[in-house]
Amino acid sequence: MSENNIDNEYYNKPGNGNSELAKLRQIITVLLSVSALLAVVLVTLGITKIIGYVKESEASGYTPILATLVSTTVTYTEPVVYHTEQLEASSLADSYWRPLPELPEDEVIVPEHVEVRALYIGSGSALDKAIDLCNNSELNAIVIDLKNEYGLPYMSKVATAKEIGYVWDAYDLDAVVEKCHSNNIRVIGRIVSFNDQVAAKHFPERAIQDADGNVVRFSNEGNNPFLSPYNEDNWDYLIAIGIEASEHGVDEIQFDYVRFPAGATKNKVKPYFGEEGQYPTKAEAVNRFLQEARIRIQDTYGVPVSADIFGIVLTSEGDAKIIGQDFATLGMTGIDSCCPMVYPSHYALGTMLGGHVFKYPDKEPYLMVYSVLHDCQATYKQPGFTAVRPYLQAFTASYIGKGNYIEYGYREINSQIKAIKDLGITEFILWDPSCKYPSGNYDGDMSVETD
Repeated sequence: MSENNIDNEYYNKPGNGNSELAKLRQIITVLLSVSALLAVVLVTLGITKIIGYVKESEASGYTPILATLVSTTVTYTEPVVYHTEQLEASSLADSYWRPLPELPEDEVIVPEHVEVRALYIGSGSALDKAIDLCNNSELNAIVIDLKNEYGLPYMSKVATAKEIGYVWDAYDLDAVVEKCHSNNIRVIGRIVSFNDQVAAKHFPERAIQDADGNVVRFSNEGNNPFLSPYNEDNWDYLIAIGIEASEHGVDEIQFDYVRFPAGATKNKVKPYFGEEGQYPTKAEAVNRFLQEARIRIQDTYGVPVSADIFGIVLTSEGDAKIIGQDFATLGMTGIDSCCPMVYPSHYALGTMLGGHVFKYPDKEPYLMVYSVLHDCQATYKQPGFTAVRPYLQAFTASYIGKGNYIEYGYREINSQIKAIKDLGITEFILWDPSCKYPSGNYDGDMSVETD
């Protein structure tokens, strides 16, 4: 019901006279007093600026929403101090898997952490445009696929990849590295990890199975099978790709889909990983893989290792358990950085964070990103926790339905950068699956408009 409807309903009631009007004035006076008090509180908290996203065209199919929380006080994160190991040793993990590799202390290479502001370019077709954008903005890195859901788009020599037969030459890895380095741009190699239906079909014994040894398919993963994060052969395969890329000069190895499947299985069968109480948790499996990858790549070659995780696990313990991404412990595996995908469009309508109800999360990019990362500060500001480098939404999520989304241009992208900077986070990666990014400085400065 609108305010106009409320007024009409009041005045159309019979018997309302001067006494009722006097009561109404009293109510209005009280409301105004409360509003004034709230304004004072908001000013005190430094939450005084309002960022609005107002669109002139009604044809866009949404109602503009004003984000009412913009911090004017920047809180800085302490510099990250890395340790070789933060997680406690687990006898169950050691017995279930092999012991973690050990390097002599004087041979461990601890790479210097570099603040990254990157954009994703898929299999390299958008490389030239990405380089031009980096050269004319605050961006300093690109993320390129070393392995996606369907294979390796460069001529890899990793034996397992060649055996499966899904290696092709979409780009020349050496040429990409050389071209980026000549422009002072870092190259981050993304590896899609356990979401690999091709490898799961080729190696059914390495896929997630039920108690009878049948390969399980997952409804929320396109009814496809999933490589098991418990399987050490899968670890070796993925790490081998990272090592190969490191030897070609790639500056960072980033593991994506380091998780278990989300949702139900196709035939309602239960995945089987061992007898109850006799196998590590899903989170331990993911962490163990990242620990081994860190030792064999980061500690050995000095090439940083990072991991992409769902943004929802930062604030939802239940979702974290389902997919095995426990933010609090994953950040203590010694990897160089953790990249939560805090896309506003990925949150459910009506999500509540920080006392604010996000009726349409996609329409409030600043406030959504700010709230998610603000709510979990106590976790990522722990001593020894890895650097947090969020993936930010640079695409329009029209698939969530008319009225639920807005068009994402430079302003909407840059407002997310503003949000993380207000929290003291200085790194980010832009994600657009079509790899089309508007021009702009990408510095979080909302006072400058860009085409």
